Amino acid sequence: MTMDPLLNRAIILARKRDYDGALKTLKDEEDRYYGSFKYYYLYGVICLYSGNFLEAHENFNLARKIKISDPNIMLGFAVLYLRKMNTVQAVHYYLEVQEKEPKNRIARKALTVIRKYSSSEALSDWMANHGNLSKLFPHIPSPQITLKTIIKTSLIFVASLILVSGILIGVKALPSPFKSKNQRSTAEYILSSSDKKEPVQNEGFYRYILTRDQALTLYDRALSLFSAYRDEAAKVNINRILESNASEALKSRARLLLQNTEVPGFDNFKRSDNPSITEVKDEPVIYRDVYVIWRGMATNIEVTDEHTSFQFLVGYDTRTKLEGIIPVIFDIPVSINYERPLEVLGKIKLGSSYSDIWIEGLAIHQSGRLEN
Repeated sequence: MTMDPLLNRAIILARKRDYDGALKTLKDEEDRYYGSFKYYYLYGVICLYSGNFLEAHENFNLARKIKISDPNIMLGFAVLYLRKMNTVQAVHYYLEVQEKEPKNRIARKALTVIRKYSSSEALSDWMANHGNLSKLFPHIPSPQITLKTIIKTSLIFVASLILVSGILIGVKALPSPFKSKNQRSTAEYILSSSDKKEPVQNEGFYRYILTRDQALTLYDRALSLFSAYRDEAAKVNINRILESNASEALKSRARLLLQNTEVPGFDNFKRSDNPSITEVKDEPVIYRDVYVIWRGMATNIEVTDEHTSFQFLVGYDTRTKLEGIIPVIFDIPVSINYERPLEVLGKIKLGSSYSDIWIEGLAIHQSGRLEN
């Protein structure tokens, strides 16, 4: 975000925690910046840090009229809703941020906090600790770097490089101790040469009959997806292996892979791997224990002290198209507004008959905003 000198001056003051000085600098030039997104956002975020939440909300509103889906604006609204203990609206904004910026650290941290301190009392206690809520504020932009700063930094860097180059001469490069956060280690799951030698068996009755190459390709694909944290897509390939004529050695490796998949949340679920209800009903066995997020409406809701169940009208959130009906069961009481659309995160389960499909509920996301 490039800033002109006045906005840059306000940023520098704010980063020195002179919030009053920063706001005065901006306030004096309010007319000059009428209709400026940068101005409204900067004023709003500095108001957040100064504790002026009412003006923060007003300026975020003005900024949103110019850029309706800017992630930083959504982070600002989210933390204002969180401060009011309106976690439903806060979660909605954080999920929208993650759809645009999957690696956004503030949204990820906020959703972790909301899950960890799920009760109003616990969340209130967390926010009461000095400085906790400010960790979820959108960042104050960095000041614009001037040519003078660039030249000065370059000279320091060159001098440092000359100084340390003599120390590094003759030292062998060491492997990085840090692993990529985007990939899991898969060394323990790689097939041995004996596993690859006979990956299929020829006797018995199986749902899927695979050739040697098909079995190995399926496993390699599952391993690659697992490495990329695409666990639900990996499970589809693993389930096909387990229902096939793959060798017991290959199936054992696949089960080990399956045991180490992780339970997703609304915040980190890979929606690109989300199957439709039609796909699940067409080939249910390969979707066994796969997590999905489906949107729709709930009907025939039954809530007790020990469980919640309802018939889920998948795809009917728009009231125009029904993709299918499937039972959903939670092992806890869940509050559901039957008049509003909802998203269900849950695991596909199969009964004794593979056509008997239901969802073991994990979480629900429901708010009036889903209607839009």
